[in-house]
Amino acid sequence: MSTLYTKLPAILLLKDGTVFYGKAAGKIGTTTGEICFNTGMTGYQEVFTDPSYYGQIMVTTNAHIGNYGIKNDESESETIKIAGLVCKNFSIPYSRKQGDKSVQDYFQDENIVGISDIDTRQLVRHIRDKGAMNAIISSEILDIEILKTQLNLVPSMDGLELSSKVSTPKAYYYGKPDASVKIAVLDLGIKRNILRNFDNRGVYAKVFPATTTYQEMEKWQPDGYFISNGPGDPSAMPYAVATVKEILQYDKPLFGICLGHQLLALANGIGTVKMFNGHRGLNHPVKNIIKDHCEVTSQNHGFGVIAADIHASDKVEITHINLNDKSIEGIRIKGKKAFSVQYHPESSPGPHDSRYLFDDFVEMLKK
Repeated sequence: MSTLYTKLPAILLLKDGTVFYGKAAGKIGTTTGEICFNTGMTGYQEVFTDPSYYGQIMVTTNAHIGNYGIKNDESESETIKIAGLVCKNFSIPYSRKQGDKSVQDYFQDENIVGISDIDTRQLVRHIRDKGAMNAIISSEILDIEILKTQLNLVPSMDGLELSSKVSTPKAYYYGKPDASVKIAVLDLGIKRNILRNFDNRGVYAKVFPATTTYQEMEKWQPDGYFISNGPGDPSAMPYAVATVKEILQYDKPLFGICLGHQLLALANGIGTVKMFNGHRGLNHPVKNIIKDHCEVTSQNHGFGVIAADIHASDKVEITHINLNDKSIEGIRIKGKKAFSVQYHPESSPGPHDSRYLFDDFVEMLKK
């Protein structure tokens, strides 16, 4: 059945009218979302299950997807979060003996629609030049006019609040209850490996739903707060900005990653903006201008903070910059125990250069 499905025709239609013809991958059906590309050469399962990608159709620049199979314990969340997949080779047979299933079975089980046998080099160059845009994949509808009509109904990512759709429905605990420090985690779409990194450093976490108020989290009497990564437009999340503002009124450490970084900026009067393409990959060079060193980072974001606003602020200090485009990758709040980074120090997938940030936060908590 899997082999048969990959032979069926499929269509990828971009918002600007560009059409690509390929073969069906995963479930036979139709899906929509904002198309983006990831330049990572490995870690496709972690990418598929990262909640930050919710609502996005992912183009993988690596030519082979599925070649080492799917392993149940390597997911970053309970389910696949991407809206759809575009790849060159959708490899159903896999080589890893430890693998639990093929990528085709995985996608069918999770009802994910994809398209393969696309010239992804041509597609990525097109997106790179034209910018992020909505797209539709279908292996059941091959009429371009019908697909255009459906695509026109898809909302822009700009202005969408999505974290509440991927956050935990109820609070839960992670780690060892007898740990020396404990933190309240605001789950906006958190990756499992972030929680693993805290647990490995002797931190006990209580993970709260996205819309939890400061007062509700503070009842647990945490030693500090963590604001997680997640999908969507940070400027469409006034509830989370209000929570961060309240946390900052008290003298407890705060650490934010990705969306958490953007919310910390918004809470201090720094604006955010939708990027032309965003950063998604495992090899983005970032300079820590406080410690004067460079690190190779894992990134996945389509929004960023506005540098000019930070330069005009007397409350916020830049700590990290992207060496490719000089965008802001890290900030800290003057006079507060609060800092954040735009990239993903927990990696999974990606290099481990930035995991010292967890150590910095734990040291801050223990003080």
